[in-house]
Amino acid sequence: MKDVKSKNAMPGKQGGLNSEIQSRIGHQLRAMYDDVVRQGVPERFAELIRKLDAAEPNPHLGSSGDQDDGRT
Repeated sequence: MKDVKSKNAMPGKQGGLNSEIQSRIGHQLRAMYDDVVRQGVPERFAELIRKLDAAEPNPHLGSSGDQDDGRT
């Protein structure tokens, strides 16, 4: 069988990406991330966060049920 090598692979490295491809991937990832950041937080999520913050005035107290609440 004939061994097929990628034209974009660097000599001596199998599966490596050349700097042009790495640059394109980085540019596309930044563009996608920027688009997500611009969308912001939907109002329903912001409202849920506000409700959760208001429901737990002391974040150090957990609601796991392992604390003694005086009921036995």
